[in-house]
Amino acid sequence: MALQEPPPPRPDWLRLTAEEPLEPGLPVCDSHHHLWDHGPGDRYLLEEMLDDTGSGHNVVSTVFVDCHSMYRSDGPAEMKPVGETEFANGIAAMSASGHCGATRIAAGIVGRADLGLGAAVAPVLEAHLAAGPRFRGIRHWLNWQDNASAFGLRSDAPPGQAFDAKFREGYACLGRYALSFDAWLYFHQLPDLVDLARAFPDIPVVLNHAGGVLGVGPHAGRDEAFRLWQRNIAEVARCPNVFVKLGGLGVPRCGFGWHERSAPPTSLQLAEAFAPYVLYCIEQFGPQRSMFESNFPADKIACSYTVLWNCFKRLTRGFSATERSALFHGTAVRIYRLNEA
Repeated sequence: MALQEPPPPRPDWLRLTAEEPLEPGLPVCDSHHHLWDHGPGDRYLLEEMLDDTGSGHNVVSTVFVDCHSMYRSDGPAEMKPVGETEFANGIAAMSASGHCGATRIAAGIVGRADLGLGAAVAPVLEAHLAAGPRFRGIRHWLNWQDNASAFGLRSDAPPGQAFDAKFREGYACLGRYALSFDAWLYFHQLPDLVDLARAFPDIPVVLNHAGGVLGVGPHAGRDEAFRLWQRNIAEVARCPNVFVKLGGLGVPRCGFGWHERSAPPTSLQLAEAFAPYVLYCIEQFGPQRSMFESNFPADKIACSYTVLWNCFKRLTRGFSATERSALFHGTAVRIYRLNEA
């Protein structure tokens, strides 16, 4: 099987499952989404994002996370990702103008820099910071899977890169600039992140997508993979500088196959499927170190924005008001130091 990017969302199919937003007054910070223009039919810019955030939930602010979008076309290769921060900051400025509604899109920005440059990454980090006041951190993709293309997975890093001396030299620079690290890697790699987080306890780490759940290829069948995921999540959660994003479970690599159904799942169906992952993460990390994310438009392949946040609200009905406030809004705002005014 050739390596495939997830197909773009299908608006007509998504409309087959429509729900009213639950608890529409609950403040939400969407802690992880993307913005890109992959051409007609796969465009997700300010207008498309506002259509989703304006669909009924009280989305106060959002955090943009790198997706290899709008890189600079010229100049040094290591500086090209700064173009993405410039692009996201421009979208954020449009949103903050007050002419686009109350939601502050990209109130926080997480960009890309090659930490494998070692100390030479410092000028890149400085350029990101100069590109706009909303820049908060770096995501360096550490995801690796043996024979990934055979299972339709991405493998964007060499195995064990988190232990590489040059990478760690670059990683240490994040502390110098008070930047956080968004960690994207697969669940079987989480011991690598534990070692990294313990080696640099003063650098905040935000673990993406519930710890990189996989349900395809050698990880299909779930039982054995789920037990390993649980063990690894519990170990990561023992690192007090690590936080977790709850989401990213709708894409094909998770193995639920939502996009192959005749109609999208309801929020009840999503909640039933996601509960073992979401609730275990909250149990291990606690609400003060957990935050919900949409991972849109990637997860829009599975369901609409309204249905997804309804799922998260159903999952947390047994939590206190204080705990839910942290999960839906407070943790993300605190970690990414967002200005929602």
